[in-house]
Amino acid sequence: MSVGFAWLDAIPAIVRILLVFALVLLAIKRKWSLGNAFLAGAVLLGLAFAMAPGALLLAAAGALMHPKTVSLAAVVALILVFSHTLEKAGQMERLLDGFRGLIRRPRINLVLFPALIGLLPMPGGAIFSAPMVKSLGAEHRLSPAQLSYINYWFRHIWEYWWPLYPGILLTTTLADVDLWRLVLYTSPLTLVAIAAGYWPLRGAVAAADTAADTTRKSPWPFLKEAAPIGAAIVLALTLGVTFSMVLPPSVRPIAKELGLLTALLLAIVWVWGRNRMAWGVRWAIVKDPALARMVYMVAAILIFQGILEESRAVERVSQEMLRWHIPLLPIAMLLPFLVGGVVGITIAFVGTTFPILISLVNTMGQEALMLPYLMLALASGFVGVLVSPLHLCFLLSNEYFKTTLLPVYRFMRVPLAALLVAAVGYFWILRSWAG
Repeated sequence: MSVGFAWLDAIPAIVRILLVFALVLLAIKRKWSLGNAFLAGAVLLGLAFAMAPGALLLAAAGALMHPKTVSLAAVVALILVFSHTLEKAGQMERLLDGFRGLIRRPRINLVLFPALIGLLPMPGGAIFSAPMVKSLGAEHRLSPAQLSYINYWFRHIWEYWWPLYPGILLTTTLADVDLWRLVLYTSPLTLVAIAAGYWPLRGAVAAADTAADTTRKSPWPFLKEAAPIGAAIVLALTLGVTFSMVLPPSVRPIAKELGLLTALLLAIVWVWGRNRMAWGVRWAIVKDPALARMVYMVAAILIFQGILEESRAVERVSQEMLRWHIPLLPIAMLLPFLVGGVVGITIAFVGTTFPILISLVNTMGQEALMLPYLMLALASGFVGVLVSPLHLCFLLSNEYFKTTLLPVYRFMRVPLAALLVAAVGYFWILRSWAG
């Protein structure tokens, strides 16, 4: 043991990690910033596994300077700049106005407006669709809890696979899996979320079709405003493949991140130029403190993950799970669910629990099932995120519609249960195919 704490060996590694998790979650409950909480957790983790101070600093520095860390932090920052640029330029509002009337059934519009906002990972983004949901909901005489549920649930139907979400990008970084293969495996969860999410509303909005808008509207204004988002995704995919073929071998591991970085930069410049945004407004977007906080949180989570590896904590947990014959499936569901439920942010449960899960999958010789396990863990963790009372979108949506957590939870019960059951069933289907 590096610092003379031989007595720590008597405590199982999984217990030490869970204690660190508990302290991190307690710090978050005490209103610490997520970055500070995870950075403190990284130090505690190193001490719990008797790392010397020098080794702890080296591990943190190594994680911080790793190309994957730098590229991921840059991508997350540019995604937020892109989202805020569309908002400040008024382009998001114009996009939604262009969409209004394209679908002639109001009950479909009711859920499509928040879903459309959900394509951009804006912190607290549910507040943008809330006024439109309220306006459309008035036609159906829906309760405040129903409106908040619609606004909240359908805002988050894409987060299982949409490549602009940092949690998905971090998953591919940690597991070293192809982004588009992960998308292929996890995207069916969105279909489940849509179907299950509409189930509690089927009676409440059944009469909506009678009030259908018969006016026809051109789709071009909507497509024009949505062009930067579509172009960013298509260009990111194209450039990622191109860079992976033409760049030197030393740079190829981050080729996809470089493709996404380039695409986002071009999309941001495009929106800035097209909307003739003043340089003062551009600078205000770039220096937004929320941007620095998000980058700091990403860095802290990746330092936490780096110390998990350097301390051999993950290796010891894997050995214990094998020795105790604990099934992998409940671990893949419970760990992400618990952390997601307390923290309320996807990237947090991915960064802290996925290194353990990935190591267990490899140690147990189930590498062929890596993607099915990642799908199951993402679904379970995100269910925790959706029920978390710390989720900013949940709080803002409830505040806007003047309701509280419990009435909205009543509408979420069946969709959440259906999502978990579907994820487990889908996992067993994928497992049988792999076998």
